[in-house]
Amino acid sequence: MNADEIVSGLVLELRRGTLILLVLSQLREPMYGYNLVKKLNDRDIPMDANTLYPLMRRLEGQGLLKSQWETGEGKPRKYYQITPEGQEVLEKTREYWNSFAKNVNAMLEGDI
Repeated sequence: MNADEIVSGLVLELRRGTLILLVLSQLREPMYGYNLVKKLNDRDIPMDANTLYPLMRRLEGQGLLKSQWETGEGKPRKYYQITPEGQEVLEKTREYWNSFAKNVNAMLEGDI
């Protein structure tokens, strides 16, 4: 296995958990999936719809997101939004993330 393959695997592992945190953080206001994919991709956070939709359905099943169909103008769209339980999970996870990232960065920079 060459270095590029190893890096690719490590990046995939790092992305899995952080994508959940990012999805929750971006759904404070109702948003449909394509809009979220575009928003993440615009920030150089590659996200495929085939990854996002199953993730949002799983988070909805866990009670962290709620969804609602909009059938007004044009094409029907399913909008997702974070629930109060999801907000609590986001806040607790963000606290952990900030501490964890600070310590990881310090170690990577050789400060610890």
